[in-house]
Amino acid sequence: MGRGRLRIHLGAAPGVGKTYAMLSEAHRRVERGTDCVVAFAEAHGRPRTEALLHGLERIPPRRTGHRGTVLTEMDLDAVLARRPRVALVDELAHTNAPGSRNAKRWQDVEELLAAGIDVLSTVNIQHLESLGDVVESITGVREAETVPDEVVRRADQIELVDMTPEALRRRMAHGNIHRPDEVDAALSNYFRPGNLTALRELALLWVADRVDAHLQRYRSEHRVSAIWGSRERIVVGLTGGPEGRTLLRRAARLAEKGAGGELLAVYISRSGELTAASPRELVEQRALVENLGGTFHHVVGDDIPADLLAFARGVNATQIVLGSSRRPAWQYVLGPGVGATVARDSGPDLDVHIVTHEEVAKGRGLPGARGARLGRSRRVWGWSVGVGGPAVLAVLLSAVDLGFANDMLLFLSLTVAAALLGGLWPALVSAAVGSLLLNYFYTPPLRHWSIADPKNIIGIMIFVAVGASVASVVDLAARRTHQAARLRAESEILSFLAGNVLRGETGLEDLLERVRETFGMESAALLERAGDVEPWTCAGRAGRGRPVERPEDADVEVPVGDHLALALTGRVPPAEDRRVLGAFAAQAAVVLDRRRLREQADRALALAEGNRIRTALLAAVSHDLRTPLAGIKAAVSSLRSEEVEWSPEDRAELLAGIEDGADRLDHLVGNLLDMSRLHTGTVTPLIRGIDLDEVVPKALGGVPEGSVVLDVPEALPMVAVDPGLLERAMANVIENAVKYSPPGLPVLVAASALADRVEVRVVDRGPGVPDEAKEDIFAPFQRHGDAPSGAGVGLGLAVARGFAEAMGGTLNAEDTPGGGLTMALTLRAAAAPPENPPAPAAAEPERQSS
Repeated sequence: MGRGRLRIHLGAAPGVGKTYAMLSEAHRRVERGTDCVVAFAEAHGRPRTEALLHGLERIPPRRTGHRGTVLTEMDLDAVLARRPRVALVDELAHTNAPGSRNAKRWQDVEELLAAGIDVLSTVNIQHLESLGDVVESITGVREAETVPDEVVRRADQIELVDMTPEALRRRMAHGNIHRPDEVDAALSNYFRPGNLTALRELALLWVADRVDAHLQRYRSEHRVSAIWGSRERIVVGLTGGPEGRTLLRRAARLAEKGAGGELLAVYISRSGELTAASPRELVEQRALVENLGGTFHHVVGDDIPADLLAFARGVNATQIVLGSSRRPAWQYVLGPGVGATVARDSGPDLDVHIVTHEEVAKGRGLPGARGARLGRSRRVWGWSVGVGGPAVLAVLLSAVDLGFANDMLLFLSLTVAAALLGGLWPALVSAAVGSLLLNYFYTPPLRHWSIADPKNIIGIMIFVAVGASVASVVDLAARRTHQAARLRAESEILSFLAGNVLRGETGLEDLLERVRETFGMESAALLERAGDVEPWTCAGRAGRGRPVERPEDADVEVPVGDHLALALTGRVPPAEDRRVLGAFAAQAAVVLDRRRLREQADRALALAEGNRIRTALLAAVSHDLRTPLAGIKAAVSSLRSEEVEWSPEDRAELLAGIEDGADRLDHLVGNLLDMSRLHTGTVTPLIRGIDLDEVVPKALGGVPEGSVVLDVPEALPMVAVDPGLLERAMANVIENAVKYSPPGLPVLVAASALADRVEVRVVDRGPGVPDEAKEDIFAPFQRHGDAPSGAGVGLGLAVARGFAEAMGGTLNAEDTPGGGLTMALTLRAAAAPPENPPAPAAAEPERQSS
């Protein structure tokens, strides 16, 4: 019997229903008459999963005692003895009890497969071994039970069991996954919407990679060279000319019309040269490709049409976009051109688009690449061997007679050595000198320049021809080797530009430092000026060489447009280095422009925010501050009136109104001052370690007694906060929750620890906030919905988030399962209690504010 087949139900997260899907598949197979048994399955107390176990044959589990606890494991021997056609084995990543034959359950499954038994199994994406670190960074939990990725990849079928985070949280809230007493903790920690979304993305990407690998393997095994249009992949052939930008934008529009379209740009350079195009043009086109969401590829080849088609078929492309030829009309007598050749050889499965542009028939306009030079020392040795070597050999051979044929071979070896060391010309000189010496010393009549035997004439002619041929081949090989080493170095440099710089990961000074180090210069500076007659200024500089005020003063000047120049001091690099220098200079200009655009955007945003704050502040002063002032003034005027005799009850009521108005003014002015401090950047938290139970109770001073339930365990780690700012932030959040919570339903304030963080959750059962408005409620002067008059100016939550972020924490709004809003305040856990705690923060308020 052959090996069994493995089908895995891969869960995007715990509770999505992978065990349910496995049992449903088993019922379908039993209905078809397949012999299926449940080798091991965990229902976890879920009624619907338990119901599916009925009607299926179950192998009794093996019970093992360990440290006073009875553990249940799959009875592998019993399953092998039963030999069903299909066995159901839940939780593939499970670790078996000590003393079991195999340490892991997936090893048990391997034995079942080896015995010819098909297996249906389950595993969650977070249990894959390669994703352990990623999952821990997302959830804060390190999965102890993992399964090697290769075990899952070898499965004959993988079925993804998925569910949206919202639906999974609803299942959790309804008690379909955990016990009711575990629901709140699970929703607050592992089952957060962000965690579930990230796990879902991991699962989808992992399965998509496997599907793509299966497709590529199938095409390879079946030798499928035809293009399968499973998705639109559009290849753009670039020449490095100015028409490239037009082609890329046209191709991007084509890609947008198809679902999942991909854009791939390819530049093909001939072997032996890095590029015959403008380096700046290629850098700009590479940046444009990445901005359009595509990828840039550099391919080396001598047959451009064939290499372009090979690349397109290799990536399973469906369309190729090329520009109309820039060659003059007379050059078509030399051949049909790249576009016509690609269109002719593309076949029926690959569409070719020829796009017109402004550079049609205007000539190539591209500088040719120069051949790589050999080093100076090699050329000196080459000329020495080529000129002096034959003379020295002639002196040595004068003392011994080896025969004309051997003498000729020795002179030929000198010619090859000269080619290896110095290239073509030293070898040709060596061949000429060697032939003359052979004629004079070794062909009759000796010591004469004439040759008596015609056979010797033919031999010397063959010697010269072979020497010249070998010299040219060796010279070409030596130059190609040198060029290959240089191309590798230049490709690494350009890869740095394409990777780091174009993604905005490198600043201007870092880029200039890279230029200085790469070319061994003393200093590198980017100079600019506003106009043709304006003085030059330094936009950025790296290195300790002499300062350069003008490009003319530098050892190397690389202009970038009319008003920018890259100035280098130290040495004069060879001419071929200027290609890469041009790319660096062009990218330096792009980095400078990006930095200035970012600064302008930041300034514009700050101005717009300041204007909005000022407008809202005027509105608050004109309305929300006037109302309590008017009430206070009316009450005071009434008390001072001599025309009315107030009873003690009326006098007490008026005084209470005055006190209430003063409290409202105190809250409003306090929040206005706090928001002003946040926007001016004058909030300086004094961080120290403190227990939450020392701060949270103080934040309840502004809410009615009994309106809040505290759940702050004493075993929580200390938090690194400013106690005053934390108290103010908690007071604002709690007062906001109490304000919107229905009567009789107290607000829950619960705290828990998660990895190196401590989270405080303020849970209310009020009307809640829709998802699209959850960020708006943290904006200054924003009140959600129909907030009643006197509910404040909408600063409480803005101040709370500002104080939380100033302390290195976060404050976010989430839905409360069953209705309401939950505010999640995440704080950094203190590493250890300080030995000498600092004095209380100067910013610590003397009152609570909302």
